[in-house]
Amino acid sequence: MKPMEHSMPIASDLPVYLKLAMVTMIWGGTFVAGRILSNALAPMLAASLRFLLASLALLVFLGVAGIPLARPSLKQGLQLAMLGFFGIFFYNLCFFYGLQYISASRASLIVALNPAVIGLASWWLFKERLSRLKVAGIVLCLGGAGLVIVGRDPALLQTTEQGWIGDVLIFGCVLGWGIYSLFSKSLNESLGPLQTVTWSILLGTLMLWGACAVGGEIRFAALTALDAGQWLSLLYLGVLGSALAYIAWYDGIRRIGATRSGVFIALNPLTAVLLGALLLDERLTALMCGGGGLILMGIFLCNKPLARSAKKAI
Repeated sequence: MKPMEHSMPIASDLPVYLKLAMVTMIWGGTFVAGRILSNALAPMLAASLRFLLASLALLVFLGVAGIPLARPSLKQGLQLAMLGFFGIFFYNLCFFYGLQYISASRASLIVALNPAVIGLASWWLFKERLSRLKVAGIVLCLGGAGLVIVGRDPALLQTTEQGWIGDVLIFGCVLGWGIYSLFSKSLNESLGPLQTVTWSILLGTLMLWGACAVGGEIRFAALTALDAGQWLSLLYLGVLGSALAYIAWYDGIRRIGATRSGVFIALNPLTAVLLGALLLDERLTALMCGGGGLILMGIFLCNKPLARSAKKAI
């Protein structure tokens, strides 16, 4: 029985890896889209509109697929509200306000800390074993992401007088996302990724619009001034970067765990650099290529221990 227990997850892991890689590539563009909107909409309104679109997309998907929205228990409702607060409300306030102070590239450099934060929190809170290979993989991902981003824009090492505010806010994104990723396990198992994401986004969206109303930031007249690129950025953030990507992310966590999923976030800056080279004729430097190699090696090492144990079992 033991060989089967170990070999079956390995056979099914490749589609999960590809899905997580696709998700982080989508997220690589959210910083650019958010930066485009940061000059056009108030941060709270931009976040509220993003997740209103995400909520509508999820509800339409459930309706078309004929899947009823689950009725969570009181305990599940409280857990979902916590996920909605940290993963949607808190994360997006930090995201949109932070991008008013620092560039998208600098923000993505800070968000690259996610694998380390998720890995350490999993070890500390849930006693998840961190092997030497996993630690080495996380370190390589961090170093690789740093090389890619700094190689693209060395000026990122400099900061403005109020740049520290943006740094702190974007680090808030890291903390919020860590909580959103780590405290979903029981809900993913009982409700499933689709229902968990839908409810957390619906609740987080209500929180955003409530705060938007209290702050007097609901100004729909601002929407009429948006150009085509800004509307596309908003749709990208809401439908691709939130509704679809969040479902795939939670499914990955359910299948291979938060730490192994978390290292894929290091692909965000690499994706941004490659898209810039392909679509915007931005140059690729040796430093960027070296950083990309470190990221790929880090992801491989962080996911290698399971493969090794499977071979021994077979």
